[in-house]
Amino acid sequence: MALQNIGASNSDDAFYRYKMPKMITKIEGRGNGIKTNIVNMVEIAKALARPASYTTKYFGTELGAQSKFDEKTGTSHVNGAHDTAKLAGLLENFIKKYVQCYGCGNPETEIIITKTQMIQLKCAACGFVSDVDMRDKLTTFILKNPPEAKKGSKDKKALRRAEKERLKEGEAADEEQKKLKKDVKKKTTSKEGPVKTNSSKKKAGGSDEDHGSPPRGRVEKEEEDDDDDDVQWQTDTSLEAARQRIHEQLNTVTADMVMLSTDESEKKPKVADKAHGSPKSTSPPPEGYTFAENGGKTHERLVQEVKAILKKGVAANQLQSSLALLSGSTQDVMTALCEALLDGVEKGFAKEVVKKKSYFAAAVAQDEGSQLLLLHAIEQFCMKPNSVAVKEVALILKALYDADVLEEEYIVQWFQEGLAGRYKDSSIWKNSKPFIDWLQSAESETDGE
Repeated sequence: MALQNIGASNSDDAFYRYKMPKMITKIEGRGNGIKTNIVNMVEIAKALARPASYTTKYFGTELGAQSKFDEKTGTSHVNGAHDTAKLAGLLENFIKKYVQCYGCGNPETEIIITKTQMIQLKCAACGFVSDVDMRDKLTTFILKNPPEAKKGSKDKKALRRAEKERLKEGEAADEEQKKLKKDVKKKTTSKEGPVKTNSSKKKAGGSDEDHGSPPRGRVEKEEEDDDDDDVQWQTDTSLEAARQRIHEQLNTVTADMVMLSTDESEKKPKVADKAHGSPKSTSPPPEGYTFAENGGKTHERLVQEVKAILKKGVAANQLQSSLALLSGSTQDVMTALCEALLDGVEKGFAKEVVKKKSYFAAAVAQDEGSQLLLLHAIEQFCMKPNSVAVKEVALILKALYDADVLEEEYIVQWFQEGLAGRYKDSSIWKNSKPFIDWLQSAESETDGE
């Protein structure tokens, strides 16, 4: 079945995730009994998360004709002969009035009827509550036939959280099992006594056979097991230890030559640091990290280098290896990537993030800790002077969360650290709060279920 984006304003977006089937109509009957049957009304209503009776009734009120939706058979009829284009236009008006959020335009809304018999749309993405115009004829029908309450169901995010919890519990159980095995082995060894007692008995008198000593192979095996439990093997990798090992194996002249090459290789990164900035680091930036403190020229140079990489048409799966060649810390490179991908966008940052989600996903593919680096990069981009992106930060986070680029625990951690940091009064935290509240409320609902 052919699909189309929900909402005419999103019709040109190839990456828009909310879709619905294209309307199919059929003219039935003759004369005064002629009717228009919307064949796939049930599928359309399901995609819009609205009862099919609402859309059918809306067609009737707008066309001034009788309409009926049969719950048992799932058929939708409107009296008269109406072409598909006309009904599709009316459906678009219904979506604007009763489906899309008046704030962000997201169709992920829920109809709420207040105590004062007013109809509102609550957006699950940005938290905005839209007031529906009560002068519309359909509002009377909705008040008489309120939507059914949603039944709790675990979505993919909830299942993934549950899976993580099960893995943690399994790891804890494995650790506990290992400890128990070690305790049992130690108790058994202490009861049997150390192996050296056999030799002491031999000195006191009598042979090994008289005292029933275990075979030699068994004794050696028990000693090896005890050593493996108690001894932790480590290699000293310091410069002095390396020098000592080399001197033990080579003569003095050869050792000096080897260490001379080692010293020269250590000096090279320091020279590179002076020219290009600090060495790479995967740790998150210090509190209050800004472009100015890290060197504005270095940042601008990194942005231009990243733009050059993207301009070459590097595939998303090769982006990580290309970024690794750049000089500068991991946080600097991530910040430059974020600005390079979103540079030149005046509004609609969330849509741009969805278009380039493969690059963001590739940037955080190596380890989960890099998600915090991406969040700090978004923070720096939004906190730039005269930045418009700070108003859409909640939509940006929602887009990356839906694309499985960012996970809930890292988003919440970043938000809490930001509120306690030096820039706790910044508007970025105020604009992010509705999305954070939605995340935490969704988690609490899942726990309750």
